[in-house]
Amino acid sequence: MTDYIDTDYPAIAAKLPKLDIASLPTPVSHHVIGTSTVNHDVFVKQDDLTSPLYGGNKVRKLEYLLRRAMDRGATRVATFGAAGSNHALATSMFAHELGLDCTCFLAGQKATPNIVPTLNQHLQLGTELVRYGRGIDHLQLFRRYIQNRKTWVIPLGGTCWLGAVGFVNAGLELAAQIAAGVLETPHRIYLANGTMGSVAGLAIGLALAGHDTEIHAVRVADSSMNHPKVLHKLIAKTLRLLRRMDPSIPDSTDPHKNIRWRDDFYAGGYAVFDDATCRAVDRAKKEMGLTLETTYTGKAMTALLHDIQTGDDVGPVLFWNTYNSRPLSVGSSMPTDLSAIPESFHSYYR
Repeated sequence: MTDYIDTDYPAIAAKLPKLDIASLPTPVSHHVIGTSTVNHDVFVKQDDLTSPLYGGNKVRKLEYLLRRAMDRGATRVATFGAAGSNHALATSMFAHELGLDCTCFLAGQKATPNIVPTLNQHLQLGTELVRYGRGIDHLQLFRRYIQNRKTWVIPLGGTCWLGAVGFVNAGLELAAQIAAGVLETPHRIYLANGTMGSVAGLAIGLALAGHDTEIHAVRVADSSMNHPKVLHKLIAKTLRLLRRMDPSIPDSTDPHKNIRWRDDFYAGGYAVFDDATCRAVDRAKKEMGLTLETTYTGKAMTALLHDIQTGDDVGPVLFWNTYNSRPLSVGSSMPTDLSAIPESFHSYYR
């Protein structure tokens, strides 16, 4: 069973159809992390395996967002991200599988190892890549690349109330795995917090399932788009619309109370990392066999390891691995033709 909303809230599922592109439920692995005084149980929710095509947390959102695009008669989807955006690449890959064209508006970012293979994968897919960001006339850009093209626009990170529903389903999924004895009820969940849709949906799903596990939302994005007030608004809107579809959702449901906002591992910026981030990525690889990165999951793992190391009585914890672990079909070589890549991105190949 992959659609827990359908089981628990069939009225919602009937009004919010989704694609079946994710392999759910994703597995949970168990690890033991030791300190000088005690061993800690760490469970890992392996959303790196959400699909054989491309993993990561965005697939859950795209099940709803791409279905909505197709239902509205779109032949193209457009979305936003940074040059190495996993969300933008996931959108393009699944759009390609569904026969949809894809435009990605991409901003520059600090150079990281994943950018070149990500851009090369876009080239192979035929993604229309458009430079986006400061100093660019966005209105003219949208008129050129969106207007009159049967385009459905997916927001940055897939974050909107409909995208968040994908993680409402994830919260119900985790609750079902706890009930089935797959894992103990975690005292805390550590989750990278970028555009906030995953945190919002997970908080709602767990609250609906009656779990009061703390969600430690580890900030990885700029405060202009990543702020507690914005998160609370997204939660409130998502809950309000879900209640319209199914009035059985009680008004007393309060997902906000279990979210712990963590700013202390931001490391100075998006895609910026420090020694603590690198140590966390290395330790996760050596002791848990996890392949993480320094922009999102490495910072969430830094928070988890910090709390364990400093003696917090955290009990069993869950790390939600949002990073894709499926290999890309391309490498990091410079293409012979860079004309389809925005000129300002060519420097990533040097």
